[in-house]
Amino acid sequence: MSTETHPAQPPGRLAVGYLATPSGRDGVALAVAIARVTGAAIDLICVVHPVEYDGRPGLREYQERIENQAAQWLADGAAEIPDDIEKRTIVTLDDSFAQGLIDAAQRAGAEMIVVGGTGDGLFRRHSLGTVSTELLHSSPLPVALAPRGYAERPPARLDSVTVAVSVKPGRSNPLPFALTLATSSGLDVRLLSLVSLNSPFDDESSRDAREQQVAVAQKLLDETRSTVPDDLDVDVLVADGATLDEALDNLPWDDGDIVAVGSGHLGTINRVFLGSTAARILRWTTAPVIVVPRSTDP
Repeated sequence: MSTETHPAQPPGRLAVGYLATPSGRDGVALAVAIARVTGAAIDLICVVHPVEYDGRPGLREYQERIENQAAQWLADGAAEIPDDIEKRTIVTLDDSFAQGLIDAAQRAGAEMIVVGGTGDGLFRRHSLGTVSTELLHSSPLPVALAPRGYAERPPARLDSVTVAVSVKPGRSNPLPFALTLATSSGLDVRLLSLVSLNSPFDDESSRDAREQQVAVAQKLLDETRSTVPDDLDVDVLVADGATLDEALDNLPWDDGDIVAVGSGHLGTINRVFLGSTAARILRWTTAPVIVVPRSTDP
């Protein structure tokens, strides 16, 4: 599969970066939730660091033991996937877990990579580790991130995709991907714009400036809504606060929500790049987040 995969393509296969950790279970749980509404198949992938063979006895056997252990981990992870969802397990060798996962996902024909966060963040929140950080700055495929403890939640069916619509021109647009996901999966759509004044003063001029920003954001959302197919249930929401963090803290999140965000403007075409606003959304939301690669679409 080439790196020019269009980000609006619905997921037919999901590639889950798996280790026998709570983070790995979170990734599997999110992949199952996505597969439930999309009909996608799941590939569990474990990347093993290759042992350089220098002729010493026992090294090849040691490598085989590592690969066999990875295969057993994958079998245990696959047991968490319901029988009615197609699944495969893949062990691959690479010095980099992130790059090995990307390469294996593309060889398998996946349209999305799914991973869990690290185990040292706040429960129900996102916490990025080395692998997820590398993926979020290099993947040619959309990357879905499960918040910590997602596997421990009662199973919930995804029913709504929230799309972060930027008020700044020229930013990556996740709407085509989100609309394809919504139409293929029967999800409702919530268009979201964040407004912050970034001013410590609560005077009349500050309030007037905020009202103007909210009006601009509302106008953009209304214009965006007019491009959405009529058969989709669409809501629009302006999240307002003195700071972006306050605006995000005011947002309600349900167990059936998933969030789609675009890549930052510093990223290259057809690659994921986590921008500052998307990073803030990751920090505050309790919902899974899909970061969509930049495309040439306006």
